[in-house]
Amino acid sequence: MKRIVVLTGAGISAESGVSTFRDNKGLWQNHRFEEVASPDAWERDPDMVLEFYNQRRKQLFEVEPNEGHKALVLLEKKFDVRIITQNVDDLHERAGSKHVLHLHGELKKARSTVDHRLVYNLNSWELKRGDLCEKGSQLRPHVVWFGESVPMMDEAVKLVKSADIFLVVGTSMVVYPAAGLIHYVKPSVTKYYIDPKAFDMHEISNLKIIQRTAVKGVPRWVNLMLETT
Repeated sequence: MKRIVVLTGAGISAESGVSTFRDNKGLWQNHRFEEVASPDAWERDPDMVLEFYNQRRKQLFEVEPNEGHKALVLLEKKFDVRIITQNVDDLHERAGSKHVLHLHGELKKARSTVDHRLVYNLNSWELKRGDLCEKGSQLRPHVVWFGESVPMMDEAVKLVKSADIFLVVGTSMVVYPAAGLIHYVKPSVTKYYIDPKAFDMHEISNLKIIQRTAVKGVPRWVNLMLETT
């Protein structure tokens, strides 16, 4: 069974109504996102950081997977599908995808501030000051902040190297390190890039550009893959 590795970005979730970091000119309540999504922000004002993520989490409980998410699930009928997402939402899982790797963490989880191995599922949208891990330390959002390393990057590189077909959906391909994953795909592998602003990367071989939104482009592409296999 051929393996399709999919890299998804904010564009696919935006079509479900999920706000992205680039919305509102990169501001949240007059704060730049770097100011509310960084270790420095957590040290300076943890209440503000918690409120920022509470609002994002509350929104996530109100949205649903779209046709782009759902179409990727259909690929599992004939392919070994592995999704690498830059998004912290759970829309791929809720659509039914079985193998999802979150590069930047997961919004519906929290982790200890003294032991990163202690990760907890959140059953509601609110994470408050005083919510503690089993070691008595404050819980923080289980997300990768600006200035932090991306711990799942090595695993993502392994997946990308194993791809027989590679698909990029809904990402600008300019934010690293995630944008660099395409360089690990074997040169002989066919690569597809679906996004309204998709552009040709001349240094990437066998790249096919599809300038469509995820909701319109992914279902059509999935049907093509299923029909030609």
